[in-house]
Amino acid sequence: MPAAGLGVRELEEYMQAHGISGEVLQLAVPTPTVEAAAQAVNAEPEQIIKSILFAVDGQPVLAIACGKSNIGYRALADLYGVGKRRVKLASSSLVLEISGYEVGAMPPFGHRRQLTTLIDRRVLGLSAAYAGGGAENALLRLDPEEILRATGAKVLDLLE
Repeated sequence: MPAAGLGVRELEEYMQAHGISGEVLQLAVPTPTVEAAAQAVNAEPEQIIKSILFAVDGQPVLAIACGKSNIGYRALADLYGVGKRRVKLASSSLVLEISGYEVGAMPPFGHRRQLTTLIDRRVLGLSAAYAGGGAENALLRLDPEEILRATGAKVLDLLE
């Protein structure tokens, strides 16, 4: 039987244990899309950041980008020196297994295991951002610099 997934409580405990500043907002509505998340917190879509798990040559890599922007498979392939076909979007079951969080609720840190993390440079231009908060009706409000500090992410241009 698979282990139970992680949630808001585990994210808050991780943040407290690692001195990460931010606030998990419990919302009255689910936030399955960038638009829904932006509307729920009265923010611009660019302020909603997504944490997307890829398998690059079979290894998990977390990519973080703004809003509705598309992460370029070519950027990941070039970074790792592999063909574009070696870059795959992780399945929802793999995301849950590796991170502990459901797709759509995954925060940028606090996963079951340490993940190689890449962050699009545009994320760091935001004064405040909202990321997955560990549940479909929770968002994490934080300064993007906290993501960089907490993950040691490599900063680059990830967009198509």
